[in-house]
Amino acid sequence: MSRFFQVILFAEIVVFLTACGSHSVFDKYKPINKGVWNKDSVVVFEVPVTDTLQNYNLYINVRNNIDYRYSNLWLFVTIEQPGGETIKDTFEMVLADPSGKWLGEGFGGLKTREAIYRRNVFFPHSGDYTISLQQGMRNDELKGISDVGVRVEKIK
Repeated sequence: MSRFFQVILFAEIVVFLTACGSHSVFDKYKPINKGVWNKDSVVVFEVPVTDTLQNYNLYINVRNNIDYRYSNLWLFVTIEQPGGETIKDTFEMVLADPSGKWLGEGFGGLKTREAIYRRNVFFPHSGDYTISLQQGMRNDELKGISDVGVRVEKIK
């Protein structure tokens, strides 16, 4: 491969990655204490919203280790708007296909799975929106989840 071709390929990759990331307005993970998610533990994200004219896609992200015993993860999701109005929902994250192959990306024993939670969301008020995630599995202590995250992207 010629040096010129390598430089052009590298530049294209940088442009592509920059363009893909430019629509994200919030992207954060929080660790689960020692990889054991207690059923009463709630992970909270404060998402600042300033543009109420823009529509967004909301993603929920999970990092699990390959020793996680299940192929899915049920979550209780709560979104609180500025002013107190609250939306509660249940969401299933599929982490492995029926054959047991992990769907997330990653090397070694840790897989990262990103799933669209809601498309084309309109935030009616500017301010901080609180997004809370709680595991909804039947285990008091759910082992194998190392981090959970939320990403908010502007619709292109």
